[in-house]
Amino acid sequence: MLKETVSMFTRDGVRLDADVYRPNAEGTFPVLLMRQPYGRSIASTVVYAHPTWYAQQGYIVVIQDVRGRGTSQGEFTLFAHEIADGFDTVNWASQLPGSNGKVGMYGFSYQGMTQLYAAVEKPPALKTICPATIGYDLYHDWAYEGGAFCLQANLGWAIQIAAETARLNNDESAFQALYSASRNLPLFDSIPTYPEILKKYAPDSFYHQWLNHDRPDEYWVKLSPKTYLKNIDLPMLHVGGWFDTFLRGTVNLYKEMASRSSFLQYLLIGPWAHLPWGRKVGAIDYGLAASNPIDELQIRWFDRFLKDIDTGINNQPSVSLFEMGSNQWKNFDAWPNNPKTSYFLQSNGLASIREDAGKLTSSVGQASCLSSPIPDTFIHDPWRPVPALGGHAVFPAGAFERSAIDSRTDVLTYTTAPLTEDLLIVGDVFLEIYCSADQPTFDLCAVLSEVKNNGSVYNFTQGYIRVNPNQSTQPLTIQLQPTCMKITAGNQLRLSLSAACFPGYPVNPGTGSLPKETRLIEAEIITVSVQTGENFPSRIYL
Repeated sequence: MLKETVSMFTRDGVRLDADVYRPNAEGTFPVLLMRQPYGRSIASTVVYAHPTWYAQQGYIVVIQDVRGRGTSQGEFTLFAHEIADGFDTVNWASQLPGSNGKVGMYGFSYQGMTQLYAAVEKPPALKTICPATIGYDLYHDWAYEGGAFCLQANLGWAIQIAAETARLNNDESAFQALYSASRNLPLFDSIPTYPEILKKYAPDSFYHQWLNHDRPDEYWVKLSPKTYLKNIDLPMLHVGGWFDTFLRGTVNLYKEMASRSSFLQYLLIGPWAHLPWGRKVGAIDYGLAASNPIDELQIRWFDRFLKDIDTGINNQPSVSLFEMGSNQWKNFDAWPNNPKTSYFLQSNGLASIREDAGKLTSSVGQASCLSSPIPDTFIHDPWRPVPALGGHAVFPAGAFERSAIDSRTDVLTYTTAPLTEDLLIVGDVFLEIYCSADQPTFDLCAVLSEVKNNGSVYNFTQGYIRVNPNQSTQPLTIQLQPTCMKITAGNQLRLSLSAACFPGYPVNPGTGSLPKETRLIEAEIITVSVQTGENFPSRIYL
């Protein structure tokens, strides 16, 4: 397999370097392009096959260091140059020796984002893209969830990017400090969300801007792909994971494109975290069927849209979702949008004390007779916030046995009776909750789990919201991650509620102060009350 390092120059004269892999064959070939910031030799092989494999399928593969990363020249500024540089790179790649002039792009996370930005100026050679695990709206889908800063994910990534900058600058002291911090995140500085190490070693980091813009303002509008893709139409292969922190972005982009595109939009979501994409996530082995199918699928996709080969992909259902529980792939013609089923919360006021005190009931008829004048009240203590365990907001992600967390008295649990038949959940999930607190602001974390007949409890989706003083409207709505789950007859469905999920999100101090200004010593004890019953029909929608 032939490989060479080739350079190009952007419209403003910056040199960008790439590795180019070629097939051992005569003729002209389409180009597969990946643009990434982590050193092009990695080539996203944490989730994809090596570029040599793609080249063997009859493609010229180009893996490029974006501006200011790897050996490419220029200054790296998060997402700032990817529209213009992406356009210039697609045009350059289409004219490489041996190219047939057609370009497709692939990659996940930042590499998925570079595809969206590259499409903005409509380079004629770009025929299709395969964005995986992306943020469509960078505020709602990436940096914040439900108004809460995604602390562990953002902080860990900011430190990684800063460490790479230090390495490229040969600043060993900064690199060593940042590398150490990446292995033990600095979550307990005097201002936990704004650690001193980033102030000292990465004063220009995007992290500072993301903290400064804690509302969806003009900063996010200018940065988000959503702003620029309204008139873009390409065949897209969308890839996500049920436990990926950016699943919202993947689904939202797919929905938008499927609603208006004249081309095929294909969505595949596996039981995966952000990385890797394999059969075991968290504590659950989802079986051989969950093994990564993306490389072979992408070749079928590229063969169809870059080589005009009928691979049959146009004739199959365009949504493929892995159903956890049955551990099988389920196919749909569109994003599932069946009528919602409501499970109403019922309690005698002791849902934080006994696991049999809080109940979920699905019958609307039953709901009319539920009356619980005693709310479920619990105390959020910032000295011992409810810890995150799996899910999508922390690492390691996935499903874990969480009965110990559900046994805490600062966690409310509501559980169905043992199911008399299998419960199949697919698509969007959200919670409407009548809830209040004794401080100006508080957080709510909602987790859905399967309770097995042996008493073990495994989470499968969750959501989070920061309730600010101006959010007095009741009920509050929490959007959980979409899911596809089968709960076997005899097992139970459980909703768990808490006021923290640390370090996935910062501990809410209760004062209303901004995360970048909240000192650890200022955090208040918060009393939270959840109301249920006939007059306050708190419910989960499946």
